[in-house]
Amino acid sequence: MTHPHEIRPDIDEGIDRKVLAKLRARFLQLNTGRLQRAMDGLSTRQQQVLTLLPLLFHVNHPLLPGYVSGSTPAGVSGFEPDANLVAEGQRLARSFTYKTRLGNPNRPIHGLFLMGSLGTLAQAEQSDIDLWVCHAPGLGDSQLDELRRKCQLLETWAASLGAEAHCFLIDPQSFAQGLRDSQLSSDDCGTTQHYLLLDEFYRTAIWLAGRTPLWWLVPAYEERNYSSYTETLLSKRFIRSTDALDLGNLAHIPAGEFVGAGLWQLFKGIDSPYKSLLKLLLTEAYASEHPAVRCLSLDYKQAVFANHLDLDALDPYVMVYRRIERYLQARGETRRLELARRSLYLKVNKKLSGLDRARSNGWQRRLLKRLVDEWGWDERQLALLDSRSQWKVRQVAVERRELVAELNHSYRFLSQFAQNNNASSRADQRDLNVLGRRLYAAFERRAGKIEVINPGIAPDLAEDTLTLVQSPNRKEPGSHHWGLYNGNLSVHEWEHFSPIKRCRELIELLTWAHRNGVIDSTTRLALHPGASDLNEFELFNLLGSLQQSIPLPLETVSEVRLLQPSVANEILLLVNVGVDPLRHHRDLNILMTTERTDSLSYAGVRENLVLTLDQITLNSWNEVLVQRYDGEHALARCLRDFLNSLGQRSHRPRVRVRCFCHNRAQAISQRVEEIFDTVQLLLDQGRNHRYLLQVAQHTHVLELLPGQVSLTTLAEHEAVLECLGEERSTYSPLYLDANALQDHDLPLVLENARPGCIQVFYRLLEGWADLYVLDEYNALWQQRLPLHDENHLLLPLQRFLRSMVMRHDARVPLDNLQQAPLQTHYAQLLPSGPGKARSIEPRPTPDDLNDQPYYEVQAILQAGTGDDMHVTLYCNQQEFSELDHGGELYTVVARQILSQRRSAGHYRCYITDLDLSELLDDERGSTLLYLRYKRELEQALNDGLAQLQATLEP
Repeated sequence: MTHPHEIRPDIDEGIDRKVLAKLRARFLQLNTGRLQRAMDGLSTRQQQVLTLLPLLFHVNHPLLPGYVSGSTPAGVSGFEPDANLVAEGQRLARSFTYKTRLGNPNRPIHGLFLMGSLGTLAQAEQSDIDLWVCHAPGLGDSQLDELRRKCQLLETWAASLGAEAHCFLIDPQSFAQGLRDSQLSSDDCGTTQHYLLLDEFYRTAIWLAGRTPLWWLVPAYEERNYSSYTETLLSKRFIRSTDALDLGNLAHIPAGEFVGAGLWQLFKGIDSPYKSLLKLLLTEAYASEHPAVRCLSLDYKQAVFANHLDLDALDPYVMVYRRIERYLQARGETRRLELARRSLYLKVNKKLSGLDRARSNGWQRRLLKRLVDEWGWDERQLALLDSRSQWKVRQVAVERRELVAELNHSYRFLSQFAQNNNASSRADQRDLNVLGRRLYAAFERRAGKIEVINPGIAPDLAEDTLTLVQSPNRKEPGSHHWGLYNGNLSVHEWEHFSPIKRCRELIELLTWAHRNGVIDSTTRLALHPGASDLNEFELFNLLGSLQQSIPLPLETVSEVRLLQPSVANEILLLVNVGVDPLRHHRDLNILMTTERTDSLSYAGVRENLVLTLDQITLNSWNEVLVQRYDGEHALARCLRDFLNSLGQRSHRPRVRVRCFCHNRAQAISQRVEEIFDTVQLLLDQGRNHRYLLQVAQHTHVLELLPGQVSLTTLAEHEAVLECLGEERSTYSPLYLDANALQDHDLPLVLENARPGCIQVFYRLLEGWADLYVLDEYNALWQQRLPLHDENHLLLPLQRFLRSMVMRHDARVPLDNLQQAPLQTHYAQLLPSGPGKARSIEPRPTPDDLNDQPYYEVQAILQAGTGDDMHVTLYCNQQEFSELDHGGELYTVVARQILSQRRSAGHYRCYITDLDLSELLDDERGSTLLYLRYKRELEQALNDGLAQLQATLEP
């Protein structure tokens, strides 16, 4: 149905210039109303800025704001200041006078427009003044530089009057072609949303001076014929080109713009969801109509043509809301519509409840009141929204659920839209991926992650007074949990209230409260520690440590960081939270004095004082993660997981260790910190270290392979020897913690390891000797043997090792023998006899050149079926095989050896040479492997020898 005063020009039938003048008058009528509304919302000094801007761009006067030089582009098309405006200028500079320039002077400033929220329902005291300065095309670089400088000076002047102004230079000719290289509003995301920005400009812009938009004069139904229509208007002189400004049309909006605009609003919405929600929903409503999108600026223009000039109905924010309302009602999404209404109400920020009604009854409040009456909101709902500044955890948590769901919905919609319409450029696809990570970091729940409950919903969640309580967990008998309650509650009161938050562990609860600002430096805490050892001193220091490691507010995560996997930046390790490791001594009133002060092996009973560790991690995506370790192996597991979290990256987090427990807190934290520092240094060396740590009665071995750190926990010394004796294929240094294996000789051996050689260490005891061999890969072989004399102990081993090295070298082509043969080095642990070894002294390699000829026993091992092996022994070149002797092989060989001995002494027989070539195929085989087979064969031979000797003795 047409309005009686609707204008529907038909260019084919001809256009009356009076009709065009009437159209322009209608737009200017709306413009005047909006400008007056904008002025009404500004202070007197801010009004002065808006009033004077046209004059200041029209002239260059040395005493007026914005003066750069007399040649700076100045002069606004079609503008002549009236006497009142000249008087305003003279208040700033008494010497200022204005003379009308005769003829046709150059006017390089084609138009001045306000854009954004000024003059709208959402205008606020802090609203920016975004000014588009449309200039003549073809200005030189020096002219543009001067004009840009003039804008900067005017922004500074406006700031001195309490107005935050932003001037944006526009070349209309370039802009109409979609060419620009800078942002054009305070809320602009760049060049990829050209048409959506133009849509926003046409429906929000307030004309201040200069030419008026040519777009005003093109009917909405002719938008697709914009170029030919405007060419006709200009070529047939229906309008003069000096009166109109052409910034382009909105006949078609590329699909990619909806993706780009949605991404930008989502990005902003993570921290300020209410501010972005309306624009996100409008983008979704537009995109759902693609490709036949009817943007709001066309609705606005159509209303003017139809003579529907109601300022309230055509308010930009009301129009946005009405489009969203129609879209969501058509989809039956009432919950999302209610969220949009709340967002609009909070955006306008004019309180309508209770005493606030008595405030100034301005047009914004009246219009908002009509809307909320239409929505059927009651006093309770208004009071709740008006008290947003006092919202605390419970209300914020309710609101967060809907906001997060909406942001995630928008992300899914944009992703699907981009995929369905092939609308995402490579940059958009990257932005989608980055945004997905940003949403994941901000809102995704996972084990150990502290949930951020206040993404811009309420300004301050801090509580004045809270009560912290540990209490039994009735659902899990034998366990406890911690609760945080509003107010200062006594031990008899807290049970009658519901906690703000409840967690199994104290640090998770405190970290949640700190990260969400529920506890700040002014919060008073009442403590009921329950069965824990927590006291107010420890609680105060725990909170201080959290504030130091997670300083709020956190910096915004950069895109560069989101393009990479998250890494830990800050790690806080809190040891023995709420636990006194010597509580049993305190309860018995025992004061311990001891020389054994190691926190991992304390006093004579070697107690471990590191009972629990709480790890708080702040990563590069601003996620805060909490993990707890307890039990007797807590430290070792925490160490392993920490090292594996570093992966193979060079990045290293800052690690802080703190302990505030009742006994030995400083010594405990220093000990743990030293360990973490040491393992990081070892890992950084990249030499595949093994780190050996003793905690109480257990020994832990950590294999430091980047990203694959493994932990082996050993209870017995024999198990330690077995672990260190595992065969290796590359050299692996061993690093012993300073207090590891202190009751054994092993540290002396392991600390003297060298790569690329075989090292033999021995210690002479009473009737026995301990032999240690570190092979070329630093694997340990150890054996205790009866001691006849030093020569009989070492010579058989030296002969065997010499033979083994010769076999190794024989399997390598001569061309590849670039390195010298493996050298064998000997050293003796001193002193001999009982007690602990204190030192090591090098010894010469045993020499048998002057010795009597020795009895050679050679063994050849061959693969059998399955895991079986066939053994053939050669005694002084005589063959003995299992084929001939079966299970009696070792007894027969022992008899042969015994028959060759000149004396009847009970001494061992040894293998002097071993061939493993068939078992190893083309592999070299480590020294350790040869020594293992040697020991097994010698054990079998010596068992046979012992049986024979037993039968021969009377």
